[in-house]
Parts: sequence; structure tokens; C-alpha cells
Amino acid sequence: MNYTQGQAICDADSHLMETPDWLAGYADRRIRDRLKPLNLAKAGSSTLAHIQRQVERVKDPVQTAALRDNVVAGPKGWAAYGAFDAGERRQALDDLGFTRQLVFSTFAAGQYLAHEDMDVRYGGARAHNRGIAEFCQGDDRLIAVGQVSLADPQRAAEEIREGIRMGCGAFWVPHSPEGERSPGHPEVDVVWRTLAEAQVPFMLHVGPAASILPKGYENNGHPRPPDIHGGGENLRFRELVALAMSPQLYLSAMVSDGVFERFPTLRGGVIELGAGWVPQFLRSLDIAYRIFVKTDPQLKALSMPPSDYLRRQVKFTPFPSEDVGRMVADAGPELFLFSSDYPHPEGTDDPIGRFERSMTQLPDAAKRQFYAQNFEAMMRTA
Repeated sequence: MNYTQGQAICDADSHLMETPDWLAGYADRRIRDRLKPLNLAKAGSSTLAHIQRQVERVKDPVQTAALRDNVVAGPKGWAAYGAFDAGERRQALDDLGFTRQLVFSTFAAGQYLAHEDMDVRYGGARAHNRGIAEFCQGDDRLIAVGQVSLADPQRAAEEIREGIRMGCGAFWVPHSPEGERSPGHPEVDVVWRTLAEAQVPFMLHVGPAASILPKGYENNGHPRPPDIHGGGENLRFRELVALAMSPQLYLSAMVSDGVFERFPTLRGGVIELGAGWVPQFLRSLDIAYRIFVKTDPQLKALSMPPSDYLRRQVKFTPFPSEDVGRMVADAGPELFLFSSDYPHPEGTDDPIGRFERSMTQLPDAAKRQFYAQNFEAMMRTA
């Protein structure tokens, strides 16, 4: 029996662990040499030598067979079964048992997404989308998550259309203003229209623009502590506490600027950014709406309270350490999604078990929404 024990579960967050030459291998020749090298600063103790050992491991059937003994509780990162080899990932999914699985990249965005040369920025996005689509092709359970910058909305829409043609089923966008422009600016409508018409969701995900914590908070007179992986540049205490601020600002702009009003079929996911903040965020949106609706023409143009747009169009993934039962009781069962974060260590060695411990009082219908139905609604497969 696989990890899900036959239960229908859709996984809203998993990852490809890129090898150093992965992105360049999919890039057009004209931008290949201008891509930045893969930056492993956020990988803690992982090194290029460690990655190469895992590449060699794929060729060793004895070592590889040992990894399949307990996939979910096995090694993480590049050492995990199916971390970067497409054939292994399909077999890993057999062992995990997830019905569908979104697949995000891990580090590739650092090679192009903030590049000052727009040809490299969008050429890198095309290479990324080509590579992630190829990783997922041949298995309908795997859904490739493309990536795109909104700095140039027309080029972004073009890359989305091309990514869909290549096989991407969702698109990760940075959750901060790009080109000094709100995501609700009319010039960005071409992006939201393209996604809405194609019935392909946008994704906000931890990564680029994840933290808006002012740097001054790091100057506290003490050495900087290691992250939970023993080094690297991942989140620490303050960043984790502030993690929800950026997606809240982004979604507030999309609501108040009328994006969800203009594009009622647009769907989105807020992934690996926690969800314990969501109930109070919905209340805060509606409180602010009631205060300012009489004086703000954009708010007057909305046909319903802000929280109703998010309930209709956006889903959120809690961390395994959060109390999903409490969230559902506070905000409703239609908002939240299961995710494993495989093969990242943050997903833990038993994500289902951790979520289950906080959902003992939920009715079975609410659990079904959390594990599968909300995912299907987001992906428009319901």
C-alpha cells in the first residue's frame, strides 16, 4: 500500500531539485552564456560535490532500490528519490500515492528572474518552463508550474501562452510589484486575462520576494544564527513571522484594484507561505472595505466584499505545523489545500500524519475538501 493508504489526495506543492546545468540545458543559445550560475546559498550544507554524488547514485541500482523502501520518510533534497530524475519521480509518485502533484522548481529563478537584461529574464523563463514541462510530461498526475516575471506584461502573456503550449498547468509569479507597477494595474490585465481564459491558475510561492522584512532588524548586535538547515540563506525566526505580509499586500492590491472583479474565472494558489494568517486577513480586508468604500472609487466598483473574492478564487496551503482544524472552523473548509513539499525537508517525514493530528474534529466532508476537492477547484478539474 502506498503512503496515502488509498485515500484520494492531491499535492499542491512539490519540487524539482535542479542540477547546476539544468536550466542552461533548456536555454536558447543566444542567452545561455548570460544566465547566472546556480546559487546554492539557500541550500544549507549542500554543495556541488553533494549534487554530483546524487547524479551518480541514479546509475547505481542497489543504492537506488534502497531509497524506495520508504520514500516520504527517506532522504530529502537532491538525495531524495525522484528529486531530479523524471523517471524516478513517476515511481516516487506511485509510492506516495498522490492523485495529482504540482511541481515547482527550487533554485532556478535566481539565474534569471531579476536579471537586468529583459531578454535574459524572459529567455530564462522560457528555458525554465521548457524544462519543468519536460520533467512532468508523460504522467498526467504531474502538473508543471511555469514561472514568469510581470515586469513586461506583454512579454509575460506571451511566455504564459508558450508555456501552456509546452505543457505547463500553472504559473508562479513573484508576489511583489514588478516594474514599479501594482499587479492590479490595467497594463497587467493582459496577464490575468490570458490565465483566466486558459483556465490556468497563478501561484504565489515562497522564494523571490518572500520576505519584506527591513534589513535593519538583522542589526541586533548578535551574530546571525544559522537557519534550520544549518546555514544557508533560508528563513529564520523573524522572516517566518513576517512571511505572510508580502502575499497579503499582493492579494489586497488584486482585490482593491479590481482584478478578481474583472476576471471572475481567474484562480490562484498561495503556496508554502503558511495559512494560519488567512482567517484574520479576510476579516481585516472586510473591515478596511467598510471603512473606505464610501470614499474610494475602486472599492465602490466592487460587487461584493473583498473576502468573498478570495473565497471564490484563491486557495492556501498551511504548513504541517499549523492547526488546520482551527483554520477551517474559523474561516471555512473551501480555502485550504494539502501539500507535501516533497522532496524538501520542510515537508517533514509524515505530512499527512501531522495534518491529521490537527483535524480530528473535522467532518469527513471538510477533510475531502482539504485533501482533494479544493485542489480540483483551483485547477478547474472539478
